[in-house]
Amino acid sequence: MSNQGTTDHGAAGPWDDRGGRDTAGRLLRAATGSGAGLIAEAASLVQGWAVLTDPIAGAVYSSPAAAAADGVHAASAPQEHPYSVQLPAAGAVLVLTPAPATPAEHTGRVAATTAALLEVRGQRAAELRGEQMRLHTTLLRLLLAGHAGAVVDALGGSAYSHVTVYRLTGDDAPAAHLVLWRAVRPTLAPHADACTLLGRLDGELVVAEVHRGADDGRILRLVSRVCERHGMLAGMAGPLPLAEMSTAYGDAAAARHSATSAHRIVPADAIGAPRLAPLLPAAPYARWAASVLRPLDSAQQHLLLVWLRTGSKPRAAAALGLSAGTVRARIRQLARLLGADLEDATVRAHLLLALRAPAPAGDGEGGEEGEGGQRSGAAPGAVASGASPTGTASAAPASLGTLASGSGGAPVPGSPDRLDALPGGLLDTGAVRAWAGGLVDGLEPHLRIALTCWLRHHARTAPAAAELHVHRTTLTAWIGRCSDHLAQNLADATVRAELHLALRITRSGPDDPAALPRRGGRTYRRL
Repeated sequence: MSNQGTTDHGAAGPWDDRGGRDTAGRLLRAATGSGAGLIAEAASLVQGWAVLTDPIAGAVYSSPAAAAADGVHAASAPQEHPYSVQLPAAGAVLVLTPAPATPAEHTGRVAATTAALLEVRGQRAAELRGEQMRLHTTLLRLLLAGHAGAVVDALGGSAYSHVTVYRLTGDDAPAAHLVLWRAVRPTLAPHADACTLLGRLDGELVVAEVHRGADDGRILRLVSRVCERHGMLAGMAGPLPLAEMSTAYGDAAAARHSATSAHRIVPADAIGAPRLAPLLPAAPYARWAASVLRPLDSAQQHLLLVWLRTGSKPRAAAALGLSAGTVRARIRQLARLLGADLEDATVRAHLLLALRAPAPAGDGEGGEEGEGGQRSGAAPGAVASGASPTGTASAAPASLGTLASGSGGAPVPGSPDRLDALPGGLLDTGAVRAWAGGLVDGLEPHLRIALTCWLRHHARTAPAAAELHVHRTTLTAWIGRCSDHLAQNLADATVRAELHLALRITRSGPDDPAALPRRGGRTYRRL
């Protein structure tokens, strides 16, 4: 936010005959208007430039606008700007650079008065902050409840159509909330291009940017800085239509579970790198996915997608705002509709492939939801941007055994499409085998067997260690070595599923625990 103009009060400097009272009066009158007006008046009084800069938001107010970059640099490196005055003001830094003819005493008086008035404005804003935050939280809950029209009316009736959602977690969430509130400076003024809502729901910091179809990236940059400064982890989803706020909310939580200290903010469409899906033959892939998912509506598909991406029912429940018992009951119901065992690792992997498939070419419905809740019908026959075909665990031998049957990916006539078997030719291609080999080749035999078993048990160390007849600590160390060798984030359920498919595709011998090379008892040996 900036103010380009400065107020012209004549050629004579204000220090000539008016004195400090006139200077203070002008600044006070400007402060009653706006912070931007106060900064503009201060720049005019010293016949130079003035900038209020925030460590997170950057230049908050600048007069003239071209001085914003200089003000940010002066606040971060004051020794390089000896002719500027820097003073703390309302959690930010006031930078004032006078004209060469302006007396230093006058510049100091203007700077001190401006900083004091900024503090007063900040205290007044703090008094109103609690009420404003409660209003923002109420509007967020209304959006989640599906009352988008009422929220748009409350925001002034502007033509808002889309929303981008961020969900942040961390021990420093209250402090991050205050910092982000000050940096965003949210307003509910009508006729703005975008409106940002901030609130804390169930211990999380939720940021919803309501806009007209696209955002300029400013909120994303602010959220990224806050995450780095306060050690927060965040997921991002959208832009999606306002009516799909609940979908964006669930997608953001699913993405947050993939965030790490190295990548603190993760977009929903970036979960699981899209390596495999573009390699699959689009037409048979899309036809198979449409066939197996036909019993489900879009809401049921979204629940399954969030469950598979978060990796557990309790995490999916938290992402969707449901109880864990409700999620378990709905997944059991969906298993009956699909006629499949959703506790089987192979079925889960294939289900996630189906949920992320493009719409079949020529599909007249066009309403199936693809990755991240985006409509895939708009681009039939092509993989949606950011889609990834990973599942969550290891596969059974019968799965890939069906891939050799048929040609060109066409299913056998009369045979029903199932989740426990893929059409012939879907994964049995040179491009897919090259991808799988590049991902998992080079693993030592005992590490490969351990990783396969661990994935089959849905990343649960205790049952996998029991089946391998090794100690849990040993298995944990092996999985850590696998992660280092593969350079993959094994905490991400979709990455684990991608590895599962790659291990199945490249298997040349038995990957079962009985084949683990041993010297005797629980001691393994290298081959």
